[in-house]
Amino acid sequence: MEERIGKVVLNLDDYPGQDLYSDGEIEDVLLDIAMHTAPEDYNKVIAERADWAVLYHFSHIRTNILEFLPMTGSEKVLEIGSGCGAITGALAEKAGHVTCVELSKKRSLINAYRQKDKDNIEIRLGNFQDVEKKLPADYDVITLIGVLEYARNYIDSDEPFVDFLKQIKGHLKPGGRLVIAIENRMGMKYWAGATEDHSGRFFEGIEGYYGDSRAETFVRPELETIFKKAGLVAETWYYPFPDYKLPLVLYSDEYLPKKGELKNFISNFDRERLLLFDEGKALEKTVDAGLFPVFSNSYLVIVGGDES
Repeated sequence: MEERIGKVVLNLDDYPGQDLYSDGEIEDVLLDIAMHTAPEDYNKVIAERADWAVLYHFSHIRTNILEFLPMTGSEKVLEIGSGCGAITGALAEKAGHVTCVELSKKRSLINAYRQKDKDNIEIRLGNFQDVEKKLPADYDVITLIGVLEYARNYIDSDEPFVDFLKQIKGHLKPGGRLVIAIENRMGMKYWAGATEDHSGRFFEGIEGYYGDSRAETFVRPELETIFKKAGLVAETWYYPFPDYKLPLVLYSDEYLPKKGELKNFISNFDRERLLLFDEGKALEKTVDAGLFPVFSNSYLVIVGGDES
């Protein structure tokens, strides 16, 4: 069964008939914006609303995380967890075709209305475990932007993060790449007094996640172990600053920040936080000591199969 919003196809074959999660009434606000606001007016709406959810879902800064990736315009892309479409449009402009997988119909409608003039997007609604069985194995690029940390919600196994990546790897063509963005649980902002992004609890990632945690993030060596077990190799590491959600700069191992480049940028717009010390000064010292990658708030990783 299909629906269309403009030129965008919504595939409902695996949709359970109701959204199993929601952020509540704010999603109606987001849908209204998507239906009645031109993209060039998003910044005006963000300023008028002064609401974190509106900023997060409609800011063009979100697309910085992927716009730099080289593509020829012919690639097949799979976007897992497309949400309200903050990244979808940028992918569709760079690739030949984008298949989105998203559990929420409300969020998929928001996405579809935003992209309604693009004819190379299909949004497949449903639980990833159901949709995945019908996906081909020839994607050039698969994106997991803020998704890997929720793997235990999708996979019931002793190593859900490894098994989730193994499953996804099966849909890459030879030479294809995974693009993964995720928080660093030891990021400087958490030491300085920001709450854990998913739970809202202080120091949870630093101390170790509690039993009721919905998501779990990792430091680089932990991610490298997960990739290795899944038969993947991390090819390039980037360090979005201040984080991957609203990245103003992307550093890499080839170009790390220089002294004076990092300012005391407080990026927690969604909730209150503590200010235990001057985060900017502390980051400057990590640069001096060659430790900026260790304390980067987020990672963006390009990952390939170990056979390629």
